[in-house]
Amino acid sequence: MNWEQLLSLKRQGDKGKRLRVEQDDTRLGFEVDYDRIIFSAAFRSLQDKTQVIPLSKTDFVHTRLTHSLEVSVVGRSLGRLVGKKIIEKYPHLKEAHGYHMNDFGAIVAAASLAHDIGNPPFGHSGEKAIGEYFSIGNGQKYKEQLTAKEWQDLIDFEGNANGFSVLTASRPGIEGGLRISYATLGAFMKYPKESLPKKPTKNIADKKYGFFQTDRAFFEEVAQDMGLIPNKLGLDMGFERHPLAYLVEAADDICYTIIDFEDGMNLGLVSEDFALEYLIKLVKDSIDTSKYKTLETKEDRISYLRALAIGSLISDAVKVFVENEELILQGKFPYALMDKSKYKAQMDDIIKISVEKIYQSREVIEKEIVGYQIIQTLLDKFITAFDNNYNGVASNYDTLILKMLPEKHQLEKDNLYGRLLHICHFISLLTDGNALLFYKTITAAKS
Repeated sequence: MNWEQLLSLKRQGDKGKRLRVEQDDTRLGFEVDYDRIIFSAAFRSLQDKTQVIPLSKTDFVHTRLTHSLEVSVVGRSLGRLVGKKIIEKYPHLKEAHGYHMNDFGAIVAAASLAHDIGNPPFGHSGEKAIGEYFSIGNGQKYKEQLTAKEWQDLIDFEGNANGFSVLTASRPGIEGGLRISYATLGAFMKYPKESLPKKPTKNIADKKYGFFQTDRAFFEEVAQDMGLIPNKLGLDMGFERHPLAYLVEAADDICYTIIDFEDGMNLGLVSEDFALEYLIKLVKDSIDTSKYKTLETKEDRISYLRALAIGSLISDAVKVFVENEELILQGKFPYALMDKSKYKAQMDDIIKISVEKIYQSREVIEKEIVGYQIIQTLLDKFITAFDNNYNGVASNYDTLILKMLPEKHQLEKDNLYGRLLHICHFISLLTDGNALLFYKTITAAKS
């Protein structure tokens, strides 16, 4: 892989290349990507989607929106720091093609901003609820009518693949979705493969999948345009990662490790003394002890340590990337950057505490149970109505249910897989609160 090709400004529908030297620096294409994402309805819905605590009314707990904004800030820093090193190593990128270090920051920031845009309501349990509707729920009846890969898309419903659809899927009058640059789409594609074969290797790029069968052709176009390295044989499709996808992943890893931990402290799920013991291990080389001692509130002490910890992890992630840049370009770096961090043991300790004290807390578990019931009920009602309507056997109840679909989702789908995925996509774009309102309406719940 080579950087000039990887930094493609091309967008869906373009007939030729967009050259960096011809870009208006006051409205750079990679920055347009960020703007289009942040103004999209799918991004706005993240303000009422779970990060850690579903349906939380606590104002200092992160939502998917605040998490995504913070990941984009960390991603921008990672991209710029790496970009500076890349431009120094390959000066022709600037001299001949006009690229700047900030271009790397803009790409990683935009991809990081969008990294959770396809996640359903109620966090990762939302993905599992959709998958289990098909694997062990009422959706099992559709299995024999689908191909193996179509079925796998549904039983392993994946927010990353759904996010690619959100960014790129066309609908009447809206060709190419948000029309994001190929470079940003490449950085977004943490798992550039289809749902089967499942986890064929220990390569981090094979951990999950990155596109549905409906998006296969365009995904392949993007990957080939940027020169991503194919790593699957025969009828299966998969590629080595775009190098900047490693930075998007690192930004997310850094933020959820530190900031979910911070939420746990603020909620009282993790004691301050216990938490500080773990954070100090990340910041012992950079902490100003005298300044720290002047901080009188728990919130200020946590915020100070959080900022230092994120700074330490950013610096180390950049170091790991730069040291392995040539292997990454060759498709021979099968690890997450933070797996090779000198702070890996400390991060693992923090994640272990977060799992025990936060992710498995009673409040989280109770609300995830509610989320399961909501999502599976909505799937069943809308899929049944949508499919019955297509087959000409819709009941009056089915017709009423379909009238609840927003206008942009009232589309005809000619094949079963398309119909099932369309409803999954609709459900996935609901906020936690809207999903609850739909559920209360359908079940005639009064509270």
